[in-house]
Amino acid sequence: MQSGLVEAVLSRNSANVQVIETAHAPAAWWAVASRFLLHGLIVSTWVSRIPTIKAALGLSNAAFGLTLLGTAVGSVAAVPLAGWLVARFGSKRLATWSAVGFSLALVAPSLSTGAFSLFVSLTLFGAMAGTNDVSINSQGAELEEALGTPTMSRFHAMFSIGGMIGASLGGLIAAGGVGPQAHLAGAAAVFLGIGLASASHLPEAQRLHTGDLHSSPKRRMLSLPPVLLILAVIGFFMFLSEGAIADWSGVYFRQALGASAGIAAAGYAVFSAGMALFRLLGDAITSRLGHVRTLRGAALVAAGGLSLALTTHSIHWVLLGFGVTGAGLSVIVPLVFGAGGRIKSVASGTGIALVSGSGYIGFLFGPPLIGLVAQRGSLQGALFILVALTLVTASLAPAVRPR
Repeated sequence: MQSGLVEAVLSRNSANVQVIETAHAPAAWWAVASRFLLHGLIVSTWVSRIPTIKAALGLSNAAFGLTLLGTAVGSVAAVPLAGWLVARFGSKRLATWSAVGFSLALVAPSLSTGAFSLFVSLTLFGAMAGTNDVSINSQGAELEEALGTPTMSRFHAMFSIGGMIGASLGGLIAAGGVGPQAHLAGAAAVFLGIGLASASHLPEAQRLHTGDLHSSPKRRMLSLPPVLLILAVIGFFMFLSEGAIADWSGVYFRQALGASAGIAAAGYAVFSAGMALFRLLGDAITSRLGHVRTLRGAALVAAGGLSLALTTHSIHWVLLGFGVTGAGLSVIVPLVFGAGGRIKSVASGTGIALVSGSGYIGFLFGPPLIGLVAQRGSLQGALFILVALTLVTASLAPAVRPR
């Protein structure tokens, strides 16, 4: 890499592939990193106002839970389309406009007047979240390939950092008595400015595969390389595990350990802290150990940490176990997204859309699955399903080997 330039001359003048312009490395890296930060800020800003909006609409827990399904429905529906749009228009263009749409969609929930309108607004919010997710991960995978060095883990760390910042600021603003409409509108304006300011520095890097544009969905599915399907399975397992820990860790602390509400909340906080910290370190670890050994080791660490958390009755050891679990899971999704975007036989957007789409489905169905199993047995036993999934993931580690 000379003169700070990434020579993205992957241009193999084949009939199916059109590729990339050059990009100034530092500016491009920070532009992509800012998009991951922005995604975390938007999601966590909405989350910070959930209690206020729920109370203002007078919704029961059951009714509000159903409205939250709108986010998942919108995301799952939008992800395949986003993959096609990346293949058709390029990830830079989609990342630019999805940031605009995602920022504006943040305002919609605060304008809801009842359960139905909230469901509709969250469906829109989820659709923009899924579209933005595919576009920025495509950008990250393409830039990582052009740089020739691991960087996806740090990008995902920026998402975690954005989540912590947005949740903290949102809590302070809510505590100050600012209403959801003013808060979300003001935040949307700031986020919109951030997105537009960084748009010109996003790298224009896209492998365009004409087969992805013109073949039928059934034909595209049948022609997908097996390694991409394996990556989709890993994405499903990991999102399922993260969603289950997010929704059930606090309940586990209360039911199995008799912990206070504060300690119960600390369990997920420690898990998130471990994840954020090791996402910052993940690229250095991957550079040293390689993609396959990093993923396999991370999965085994996660399995060990969660096993510790589920087999001890000391709150301190359980907290440590959840922290280790977060550290282990932290690098797996970035590695899988990066691998999905590097497969030469499909456009990067298509690969990432399949991985992230299967992940969203896992995130959607994981928590209810744990609940059903716990109802028939115990929550501890149900959570051991996640240990099994991480062990299977370790066995599938060769799927992330650079090709």
